[in-house]
Amino acid sequence: MRFAIEFFVRRISQGLVIVVLVALAIFTLLRVVPGDPMRIILGPMTPASVLEETAVKLGLRDPIPIQFARFAVDVAGGDLGRSFIRGAQGGSTGGSQDVQSVDESSRASVAGLIVTALPYSLQLAALGVFFALLLALPIGMGAGLHAGRWPGRLGLYASSLLVSLPNIWVGVVLIFLLSAQTGWLPAIGYRGFEYTVIPAMVLAVELSPVMIRAISVAVAANLGESYFDAGLVRGLSYHRMVTRHVMRNAAIPLLNLFGAQMIGMLLGGLFVVEYIFSYPGIGLLTINAVFQRDFPIIQAMAILASTALVSINMLVDFASTSIDRRLKF
Repeated sequence: MRFAIEFFVRRISQGLVIVVLVALAIFTLLRVVPGDPMRIILGPMTPASVLEETAVKLGLRDPIPIQFARFAVDVAGGDLGRSFIRGAQGGSTGGSQDVQSVDESSRASVAGLIVTALPYSLQLAALGVFFALLLALPIGMGAGLHAGRWPGRLGLYASSLLVSLPNIWVGVVLIFLLSAQTGWLPAIGYRGFEYTVIPAMVLAVELSPVMIRAISVAVAANLGESYFDAGLVRGLSYHRMVTRHVMRNAAIPLLNLFGAQMIGMLLGGLFVVEYIFSYPGIGLLTINAVFQRDFPIIQAMAILASTALVSINMLVDFASTSIDRRLKF
């Protein structure tokens, strides 16, 4: 219990620093890059005086440290702000607002938009990881258990092939084969769980090569350890050594990989896949916000993504230390 408390106190404090630094970097970059969101909010024909009046009303002309301090206080109180573009009913109001209509009550809550979109992304991510494991586990285990023979070469060729396939190309091919030609699955938008299957397949194609390599390398490395030969000499069966010891020890590098790389790949893949399939998750919400320069949504998504990465890495490290207490973090 003491170990767990010390671990989480140390890692949470480190994680808070990382999240604050990420939020500050994104917040600052949004305000120093060229382009004024007021043109999108009020329209290109709006007089400069009206643009300036609205920017002052929204606090966008204050010094960046003051803006960030105000934003940090709001976030600490659970308020992620309100969208510049989306109205309270969820539709886009870009270019149709005036100084009077740009107020708190007329704009959608960023937290509400995220809460609406997040379940779709979690569903897609879970199904994508499930498909990736279905593909990677048998290939990776076979390659690791038979390194140097044809299953090992098959694992290498399969991972090399899958890692070379672009998301967009895979998505187009699957839409053509499974939706346009056969009509087995719907492809664009979301009207039910079946709309998640093809995007999850595309996501699995991106995730599985890294899983295959990690599983095969970890399993092969453990087969070469002295404890494996010692277990066989003492009378333990090959199957028991693999299932009880090799797979357990191989889970540590796989967990570390999942925390260090897979979550970043998963988040990046979600953004691309959701945009390709017009899937209404946080990826599509964020990409639209970037195109529309909707600062509050971009800032909130940066905090959410960095918090997710820090939290998952922390849990993965704790799980690794629980499996092998010799590891120290």
